Amino acid sequence: MADVNDPTFLTLAEAGRMIAARTLSPVELTDACLARMEAVDGVLNSFITPTPDLARRQAREAEAEILRGGPRGPLHGIPYSLKDIYETAGIRTTGQSRLLADNVPGQDCAAQAALAAAGGVLMGKTTTWEFAHGGPSWDVVAPPARNPWNAERSPAGSSSGSGAAIAAGMCLASMGSDTGGSIRLPAAACGIAGIKPTYGRLSRRGILPNSFSHDHAGPMAWNCEDLAILLGLTAGHDPLDPACADVPVPDYRAALSGDAKGLVVGVPWRWLDEEAPISAAYRLAFEASLDVLRDLGATVRGVELPPILEYNDSKRVIAMAELFSIHEQDLRTRPDLFGASLRFRIMCGSLLRAEDYVQAMRMRARLAAATQAVFAGAAGGRPVHLLAVPCAEPAGVLAATRPEWMFEAPSYTAPFNVTGNPALSICSGFDADGMPFSLQLAGRLFDEATVLRAGDAYERATAWRNRRPDVAALARRTVAAPEPVAA
Repeated sequence: MADVNDPTFLTLAEAGRMIAARTLSPVELTDACLARMEAVDGVLNSFITPTPDLARRQAREAEAEILRGGPRGPLHGIPYSLKDIYETAGIRTTGQSRLLADNVPGQDCAAQAALAAAGGVLMGKTTTWEFAHGGPSWDVVAPPARNPWNAERSPAGSSSGSGAAIAAGMCLASMGSDTGGSIRLPAAACGIAGIKPTYGRLSRRGILPNSFSHDHAGPMAWNCEDLAILLGLTAGHDPLDPACADVPVPDYRAALSGDAKGLVVGVPWRWLDEEAPISAAYRLAFEASLDVLRDLGATVRGVELPPILEYNDSKRVIAMAELFSIHEQDLRTRPDLFGASLRFRIMCGSLLRAEDYVQAMRMRARLAAATQAVFAGAAGGRPVHLLAVPCAEPAGVLAATRPEWMFEAPSYTAPFNVTGNPALSICSGFDADGMPFSLQLAGRLFDEATVLRAGDAYERATAWRNRRPDVAALARRTVAAPEPVAA
């Protein structure tokens, strides 16, 4: 349980219950989050456009409505934020790019409309990488976010500010996006929970695109119960998004049983042993996580998946081609307004041929089919409910990335953007420097409920959710910005 004397470190579910019981005021909670923002965000740079006046007004309105007739639901009166690629009516949406520095949309994106209808309190727009792709940069609209566990470390990306803001208690929830890991990687780095739902589960209408066929919208919060709440509010068919699936949305929160009895968890050991080994300390933390799942009633066994580099190669070619198609006109006419990091990445897409894109899409179809076959137990194998793999090594020092970085190391998160399967990152411990470890769980298509069930059971069985960043020390901290990469 969180310290009720510090409402900023309540979970969304805890705060919702207290607001419904009238032992916590939305105004008090919002004021506490705003005070935290004032104390630490000068160091963390989590918010590019905070909206304190709007938040105070919405909190007062929520409190009055709740006093009259009770809450609309579990988000009513709760502070949340949006990654700054989510369009918001009357509030600028920059994508962290000088190209959109003064862009003020005329209407809300689908996700923001749903959260506003649920009575949430919008704290503002959070820092991202340029157009959710470029890497941490100092030559864009605002400096990159920093990690609340150590302000010299990276919060990863591209939903950087969302991860940092939740971990530091500036909001209780956020919405991010994930094209190759951009929800799960900041969740891992910042020690929170984040889920990339099945491709098409959430509408992307009104969200700035990165890669049409890989982009996923999804929630970020402190734990899986909070993710279940947010996913239930935002999932569903949107006929105005051609990629949004018309699939029934279950009661995700009701699926949280507290155990993993009967679940079969597959581990592609060849990835860890041969193709993309992780550090010895992270390997120990990962194997300890599997032991917890076994203790909770799950069966863990090895599975064979295609080589991890094939997933990564397919994703990179497709994503680069689609990124170029999105930004080609601006690259040709206004290249100086891009940060150097993203500009180089867009240029890579201009070098690809149509044949490359077609072959990568064919490879993707083969990889997706092979992955679904493992879940289904095809070719005589036993079905599995989940795949367990690492997410990412603990966060390193924050620095501008070289353009070629995206081609160097295989990603454990990208495979599930290629296949479209839901995938979750949760905190699984801390390293010797006090930085979070992470566990990634992926599930069958449109079965986020089982993924969240297993993640929630793991969180209840471990003590990691009781540990928070030292925000008092953070408020006294000063940091220096590294030199940007030369254009």
